Amino acid sequence: SIKMIKTARKRKMKAVRSSATAISVMVILLPLLLLWANPVLSFLSPSLYFSPSPSQSKVCTKLSMAKSKTKKKKKASSSGGGLKGFGSSSPLTGGKATAGGTIDRSQSALKFYDYLERNGGGPNLKRVGLGYFPLRVGPKEEDVVQLRGVVALRDIPAGDPIIEIPYEMALDLGRESADPTLPATAFLQKYCAWRSKSDGPAGDRERGDYFAMLPPYLSEDCLGSTDFFSDEALDMLQSPMVAEETMSRRELVRARYERDVRPMAEMSSNLYRWESASGGEDGDGDVTTQSHLQWASWIITSRVLTVQGPPESSTANRVLIPLIDMCNHDRDSPHVLTGRAMPGGML
Repeated sequence: SIKMIKTARKRKMKAVRSSATAISVMVILLPLLLLWANPVLSFLSPSLYFSPSPSQSKVCTKLSMAKSKTKKKKKASSSGGGLKGFGSSSPLTGGKATAGGTIDRSQSALKFYDYLERNGGGPNLKRVGLGYFPLRVGPKEEDVVQLRGVVALRDIPAGDPIIEIPYEMALDLGRESADPTLPATAFLQKYCAWRSKSDGPAGDRERGDYFAMLPPYLSEDCLGSTDFFSDEALDMLQSPMVAEETMSRRELVRARYERDVRPMAEMSSNLYRWESASGGEDGDGDVTTQSHLQWASWIITSRVLTVQGPPESSTANRVLIPLIDMCNHDRDSPHVLTGRAMPGGML
């Protein structure tokens, strides 16, 4: 019977505790229910609000903390970031580390970013920029070279444009053909006008910040092409197909130079001048050589893209597209080039 009395007392205590808990819950919920029923009560009945006991305060604090943990984070604004600031004229140097590479913040790159912003390509700098990738070329740890190309500055969802360049910013070098020396002569003429500061269209001079980013004449980049191999080095490749294609291109360059470039350079003091008349590394008013045309042809074969013309036309043009031409090639890449070579178009 003593055990039954103790058990009854315990049950009574539990019931009291449960009742107290129910009352505290009701005390907490009652103002909320009244406020939901009539929001004016929150101002007319201040007695409905109370200061919780220490134990209740602890419970409330825990609930608040739990709620703050599940609070959704605000998405980062996509309007800022990217290379905004890189394109300014401030003398930023060095690089910013990225996953697997370093962003190019050299003076020439900063001027190129400015060029993009001035000509309608600025929004791209929020998504991509130029950078250097470590590329292993041998089994040893030191067998690594830095490969320059386009790097993504943030995740780009599938289906979104990676790069968009107005057609007017691109350099249209004419109809598609199997002979790279034809568009090479058009490119070389514009490049020389910028390099020698000779008279020419303002648009060509404006492209100087882009031309400065192209691989220079006789740089390591172009010397890695078979077009600049000696005959002995070409034979050492032991690839008749590569050797035949290279020799065929060299003959095209020689014929184009003798037929078009040299006569035009002799007729005009402004055309195809590699250096200005005030002097330069190659001499006073030096004209372009066959080797220069060979370099220009290499630029065409390695960077120019074939783009379809207007919808009513079946033609295709050879187009040099700033920034897009700096993307490295991957045969398995899912990315595609869209657009048309026509005024108002977007590539």
